[in-house]
Amino acid sequence: MDSGDASRYSAGVDDDYESLLSTTDAELLKRAWRNEKSAPEILQYETALVQRSREQTQLMEETVEDFFKNGVDPLTASLYQMDRDRTLFLLISYLRTRLKGMSLKRDLFARHRISSLSIKNYAFHIQKITDLWNRLSKQEQKFVERCIDDMEQHLDQSVLSKLPHGFKSHLKQSSLSLGDDMVPEPQLHQYVICRSKRLLGSFQLDDSGEEPVNIEANDLYVLPYKSIKPLVESGQIDLV
Repeated sequence: MDSGDASRYSAGVDDDYESLLSTTDAELLKRAWRNEKSAPEILQYETALVQRSREQTQLMEETVEDFFKNGVDPLTASLYQMDRDRTLFLLISYLRTRLKGMSLKRDLFARHRISSLSIKNYAFHIQKITDLWNRLSKQEQKFVERCIDDMEQHLDQSVLSKLPHGFKSHLKQSSLSLGDDMVPEPQLHQYVICRSKRLLGSFQLDDSGEEPVNIEANDLYVLPYKSIKPLVESGQIDLV
């Protein structure tokens, strides 16, 4: 094997190794967490990944307990414990990120305060859009329903019961409104920071006639979320 062949072989091995690392459950969970934090809308719940991660943390916890009971090298046990803690941190962070906006909203309403953070809550919007509703887990759907019940009860008691009949809706400004103009919706046109792990080539952002963007591997881009939404959903682009 000459030097050129060796170099190409080494590069191929490195690419395979990087590809393997990027598909471990820990890395997949980290990517799902980052995407969820940066996306202006709720993304699809990673059912299989969450289930595997829960099973892995349980198995690692049992393994660590066996190590300590059987007098295995403390360093080995500590390494397993660190791996378990990392996976558990990522899992909790992912689940908490999906609920964070709604949790803040419930807390703010309970204290009779409104904050700019409350725009992160799209509970009413999610509930009425079938595609968004189906992205939630069963537990998240129950949480949203409780959240909406709490907000409706608070609004009824504090404001709506004191207004004229035509202004008592939780969703409309008045009975004359054509749509649910009191329901905030995610701003899908907002810009996000993203990165592709592989060359995607020329990509047309929209039909406005602007020049296509040439998406290179590992480069950072600031692009409208709505334009790259299909690429995020298919896993071709990660949000940062």
